[in-house]
Amino acid sequence: MAEILEIRNVSKTYDIDGSNPVHALDGVDLTVAEGEFVSVIGPSGCGKSTLFNIIGGLIPDYEGSVQIDGHSVDGAHKDVGVVFQEESTFPWRTTLDNVAFPLEVEGIDRATRIDTAKKFIRLVGLDGFENHYPAQLSGGMKQRTAVARTLAYEPRIMLLDEPFGALDEQTRMLLGDKMLEIWAELKQTMLLITHNITEAVQLSDRVVVMTFRPGVIKEVVPIELPRPRTSEVIATPEFGTYVGKLWTLLREEASQGMIETEAQIAAS
Repeated sequence: MAEILEIRNVSKTYDIDGSNPVHALDGVDLTVAEGEFVSVIGPSGCGKSTLFNIIGGLIPDYEGSVQIDGHSVDGAHKDVGVVFQEESTFPWRTTLDNVAFPLEVEGIDRATRIDTAKKFIRLVGLDGFENHYPAQLSGGMKQRTAVARTLAYEPRIMLLDEPFGALDEQTRMLLGDKMLEIWAELKQTMLLITHNITEAVQLSDRVVVMTFRPGVIKEVVPIELPRPRTSEVIATPEFGTYVGKLWTLLREEASQGMIETEAQIAAS
């Protein structure tokens, strides 16, 4: 598969007041092939969200380079769509109008944007809820609305920053199945941030394990489980082996993060 995303030697330091700089990322290198599903895991504070914000063009001042199809990312990029953990639907808009919103911004005529929105509402499994407002939907349905809204303008790369982090485990696994269906149908390039090792193994072609701050890539683990893949794979011994391997890689980093966080709290 051809490479679509190239991240080279990316580093980022936050220095808000000039006295206590935070080195979030240090020399991150990663390439992602078109149509690949890659998850990024690591302890809190390892720079996962910083990396995604750089890829999405939301953080312009960093060291290194990020390129999509050989072109440098400089600010918000039409080829990159982002779904955040925070609930982001517009409460005054129906599901249909929420999903159609980015097409409205682009000046697409109403008939076309409604047809497109309906297509992606069907894709995420929300048929029949087109005229519901967010207050009438469950948390998982709101996040599926956000996914459909991002897909509606057809980004080539989709960044998912803990989109199902606030949901219960059973719902997460079922929505994981839905994300795999969407990924397979659209051949969509997807990058996922998650703290959930099970979710990472369930969904991914590769899992990127990051160290505690400053975040560097500790190891990239290929997930060689057969596709098409559903949550049923969670019950297999092979799945458990991958979960165990990733936890072994992550455990030391998570422990270090917990120790440093507790030390900061004690000193405050």
